[in-house]
Amino acid sequence: MGLAKFIAGAGLMLAIASCQSVPSDQSIAEYCASPDKASEAICRLKVEIDGNSTALSDTQMSVEEARSLAAAAQTSADEAGAAAAAAQSTADQALETANEALNMGDLDCITETINQSDTGTCPADYTLVACTQTRYTTRAGGLSFLRELNGERCRFNSQVLEMDVRCCRAATGGAQQTVAPENY
Repeated sequence: MGLAKFIAGAGLMLAIASCQSVPSDQSIAEYCASPDKASEAICRLKVEIDGNSTALSDTQMSVEEARSLAAAAQTSADEAGAAAAAAQSTADQALETANEALNMGDLDCITETINQSDTGTCPADYTLVACTQTRYTTRAGGLSFLRELNGERCRFNSQVLEMDVRCCRAATGGAQQTVAPENY
């Protein structure tokens, strides 16, 4: 028991001594000027100051400020990595779901072409999934803005010369998926 206390006390003294080896008023530039410390991560870290990338060791920050800045940067990087991993997981799951839907042939889709209208709809039992203005002329008013798109209809801000409306439903038994035009 006495030996364990001695080792713990020695470790504590070593930690305190290492903290005191860096004076609080020493700059990171002075700290990193030493050849034995130049390879430490804190001396290789770069920061952006006023839009310019600078090595942290070239600044007049104190060592304590540099270490807290490095810790904050690591925390931000860890949070960004976690958010990116979560986004990638969600994207992978969505891709898997889409691939399953396409591979299983559980959708029966059609493309309806509608002329000279501002609204596109699907036949009964179909859900509207896409709506595109496919033909226009300057005389007919040019391109129109898509104002509304939901599962029942799509609506442009003005009458369009021609639109393609993509409609899908759950396939029944032997239903085959129709081939979509190349612009889908």
